[in-house]
This record gives sequence, C-alpha cells and structure tokens, in this order.
Amino acid sequence: YPHPELGAPDGGWGWIVLLGCFVITGFSYAFPKAISVYFKELMKEFDCGYSDTAWISSIILAMLYGSGPISSIMVNKFGCRPVMLVGGFLASGGMIIASFSTNIIQVYLTAGVITGLGLALNFQPSLIMLGSYFDKRRPLANGLAAAGSPVFLSALSPLGQLLLNHYGWKGGFLITGGLLLNCCACGAIMRPLKCKERKAIACSQELKEMLPPEAGQENIVRENNNDKKPSKNKLLDFSVLTDLGLIIYIIAKFIVVLGLFVPTILLVNYAKDQGVPDQDAAFLLSIIGFIDIFARPTCGIVAGLKWIRPKMSYFFSLALLFNGLTDVCSATNTDYKGLVIFCVFFGLSYGMVGALQFEVLMGIVGKSGFSSALGLVLLIEAVAVLIGPPSAGEL
Repeated sequence: YPHPELGAPDGGWGWIVLLGCFVITGFSYAFPKAISVYFKELMKEFDCGYSDTAWISSIILAMLYGSGPISSIMVNKFGCRPVMLVGGFLASGGMIIASFSTNIIQVYLTAGVITGLGLALNFQPSLIMLGSYFDKRRPLANGLAAAGSPVFLSALSPLGQLLLNHYGWKGGFLITGGLLLNCCACGAIMRPLKCKERKAIACSQELKEMLPPEAGQENIVRENNNDKKPSKNKLLDFSVLTDLGLIIYIIAKFIVVLGLFVPTILLVNYAKDQGVPDQDAAFLLSIIGFIDIFARPTCGIVAGLKWIRPKMSYFFSLALLFNGLTDVCSATNTDYKGLVIFCVFFGLSYGMVGALQFEVLMGIVGKSGFSSALGLVLLIEAVAVLIGPPSAGEL
C-alpha cells in the first residue's frame, strides 16, 4: 500500500518492480547497440554500407523514442501491465520475423520498426511504475534501473558475436527474439499500487494522475473527479510544454542525442576495419558496459545526496560536457589500446548521463506530468536519433 501522502512505498514490491525495470532498460538501450555486431555480416549479405546498416539501430532507437506519445496514451487508457505485455510480444516477434528477411528493407521493417515499437511499449511504462513505487529513494532506484543498460550491453555484445559465429545472423536473430520474450515476464510483475481505502479519494492526487483505475473502479473515480479540471483527464497533456525548464531540457537533449549513440553503434565495425579481431572488437562494447555498470548506480547514489539533489541540473550538465569531451579527445584513436582507453572514459561519462537524464526530467515536471512529458521528450529526441548514426555512418 502507498504512503497516504507520498503515494510511494519506497520499497516492498517496489524492489521487484525495480528488477523488471532493470531488465527492460537493459533490452531497450543495450539491444540497439549490441545488434551492431551483426552489421559486418549484413553488409556482406545485402551488399550495403555503414550508413545502411546504421539505419537498423537508428530505427530501433527512433521507435523507442518516437513512440512515446503512443505509449503515454495507451498507459493512461489501459494501464502499464497490459501495454508491456503487448510490447514484449512485438519486440520478440519483430526479431523472429527479421530472421527470415531477404533484403535490408525487410530488416528495417521487422527488427527496426516492430521490435523498436515493442521495446517502446515496455520502456516508458516501466519508468512510470518505478516512479510510482519510489519517492525518497528515487535517485537510487533510477540509478539501479539504468544499470540494466550496461549489464545487458556487456552480455549481449559477446553473446551476439558468439551466436553469429555458430548460427549465422539469421540464427542469432531468431534466438535473440526468444530472449526478448522476457519482456513479457517483466510486464507481468508491474502490479498497480492500491489504496488502503477502496474509494478513489483515499489516493493522493499524484497517484491518481499517474495510474489508471482498476477494472470496476472506473465509475467511482469518475464520480469523485467530476469537480476536477478537465485537463487532468487528457490522455496526453501538452500543457507540460509551457514549462520553460522542460523546453530547455528538450533543446539540450536533442543536441546531445544527435551524437550520443554514434560511438556505440559504429565502434565495432570501425575496430574491425582497423584490423581488430571480431571477438576483440565486440569486447569493446563489453568494456563500455562494464564501466557503465558501476558508473550508473554510483552516480545515482551521489545524485541522492542532500547537497547534490537540489543542483541536479548542474550535475547533469557536467555529465554531458564530460561525454562530449571524451568523444572529441579520442576521435583520432586507431590502435586497440587507444580504443580501450576511449571505451573506459566513454562508459563512465555515458553512465552518468544515463543515470541522471530521467531523474532531471521528473524533477522538472513532477510525477503528475512525467508520463506526458516523457512521451513528448522521447518523440522529439526520435528525430535526432534518426539523423545522427546514419549521418555519421555516411561520414
């Protein structure tokens, strides 16, 4: 049961929800990068170049971001759990169908669009559920959940290379589709919070705005909300865009996302072209992931300190600056040792950005506006992520 004032238990079943969010975040963010181990083989299979294969990861990430409003509307209408279950089946089905592709366009539509949409329908609801279960411990919870990305990146990259070596890219896609069915299990454990009183007025207003009513309670909620403003019942609240802080956040993230995913998507192919063995090239992503594993929760703990949390936006800005300077200072590395050093510093800076981005967003708009704000932010970022990696591949 939620705290009568905060609406968040800060523990209990929330730790199970955190585990599910950890897995979902891992698949959502690590998979678009880990799939890059197949690019060299796909380039040979379909006679295409860097930019063509980079579109696969870009489309997945663009769907992950651009489907935000769709996910927000579905969550506000049906709840987190049903949406995540549907998303899990889509993510898995897309990769399974992609294993039968005969040209690169079919890979775009299956592994890109369908799997990307499935991941989007899992990712955003999991963050909403995490925000409803944690309040005082939310920076730590966000940091731990964000650690799913590096953990899965460390595992999926060498696993993908192993599957490629033994079963080819088609067999690797098929097995990966099976792994993505775990998203359905994570969706099943996203249990909605319940109020001590069966009447809707017993819940805090924030909780009512974030979570849709359970079956059979919809009429009760409507009756008790007749005197509320109509805007509270909108499926997607565009009024959050009147917040100047959110506008600044969106502009900053758009610029950042143009280049944020470029190194992880193109790094493996770049290393292979420099003469690095395939297994060692795939291991570079594992290095990023391994460093990221410790960077994210550590950053989450630091962000929760009393003297840091009020200045979260400055801490986030420092992380963005660190990440950009890492790319600039390492742009001329060609030998394996130099690439390893780059991966260490990139993993650290990337982990800081990943741990702080959604905590800063929730600090700007609050829990009541987080669902709509997240959907709109991800939609705008989708444009940037669709432009960045293919453009870099062309360069």
